[in-house]
Amino acid sequence: MDLGNGLGHLSYSTLVHPGDTWPEMWNSLTTYVPQVKQRVSPDNAFGVSLRIAASSAQTLTGDPSEREKLKQFLVENDMYLYTVNAFPYGAFKNTLVKERVYEPDWRTDERAVYTMQVADILAEVAAPGIDPTIQSPPLGFKPNVTGPDVVDAFTRQVIRVVAHLVKLKDKTGNKVRLALEPEPYCFLETTEEALRYFDEHLYADKSVLALSQATGLSTGDAQDALRDHLGMVYDICHQAVEFEDISASLHALADAGVPVFKLQEAAAVRVPNVTQKEVDALQRFADTVYLTQTVEQKDGRISRFLNLEDAFAAFAKDPKGPREWRIHFHVPVFLEDLGEFKTTRFAIEDALRFHRANKLSPHLEIETYTWDVLPDHLKTGDIVDYVEMELNWVKSQLLD
Repeated sequence: MDLGNGLGHLSYSTLVHPGDTWPEMWNSLTTYVPQVKQRVSPDNAFGVSLRIAASSAQTLTGDPSEREKLKQFLVENDMYLYTVNAFPYGAFKNTLVKERVYEPDWRTDERAVYTMQVADILAEVAAPGIDPTIQSPPLGFKPNVTGPDVVDAFTRQVIRVVAHLVKLKDKTGNKVRLALEPEPYCFLETTEEALRYFDEHLYADKSVLALSQATGLSTGDAQDALRDHLGMVYDICHQAVEFEDISASLHALADAGVPVFKLQEAAAVRVPNVTQKEVDALQRFADTVYLTQTVEQKDGRISRFLNLEDAFAAFAKDPKGPREWRIHFHVPVFLEDLGEFKTTRFAIEDALRFHRANKLSPHLEIETYTWDVLPDHLKTGDIVDYVEMELNWVKSQLLD
């Protein structure tokens, strides 16, 4: 929904629903989203954030009748598509995902082709004037980035996709934007790393020249096109897990001219003082199909663990001394207290205050995709009730 007053479009990510194939996503889209719209935006058009996996992109690209069916559904239900989650390439629900969620990574043709297919779909299906966004991974899983050749390959493929977006705009008149999403334990992880990569690689003279040669733009126009078509998804949960000062982080991005095309409202689990009691209670959040990256702050130092189980093992070896853990496990954004634990909801409040004052991003989205693996005591009603509460809480932060 358009929040008005320059605050942008707000919806929730349909990544929360089954959607590994187009028939699954179509069923989720037609079953749940109209119910959510009726609850939170009955009299105004409702924006849709659609998950399009690689198999769905292939289906929609190859079948004009499916694209037409999608367009008609949106029109008939007073909805519009403004953003796509093209982060998980393959299966994401009810299967072991872990670090495979980043594969194929951004050095591959598969990732580039898939992203260009999603762009083509958006250029045709999204409403005019929306400048739809594609949410994409943070290039690759950090342990797999073994040298500068890998980083160069990332950059070549990203510029290849940006060239496609430039040509797509010339062809259709519709601007589609690519947004990379930093995440713990990935090549793009902290705000500082993202800023450095954009400055030294994506916005560098070499990339400007490559885009110029691929599109026929002058180098000046190519430089502008890079900043117009390429930016970031800022997942508040991810940067809060990294113990970043959210306002300072957002200021740094704005000062550097790296655009935030989508601001994602998500909260993580926070354990202010880790003891054996908390470790025991955290077992219910461990051993899921998703990564549970955990960042520890102890004695002024930061330590990172790929999963909660790794943090448990480190604690068992050295249980002495106060420490705080923040865990990449998305929990309802409207909760500050989880009983034994807290959340990073405060970071969402900081980011939304910044956005309210500075109109940071045109697209906002709630992304609590973990409904299927949330402990039962955190589930509020059914999935529609839960999404309604999240959307209403975010709206209250921006509009009240």
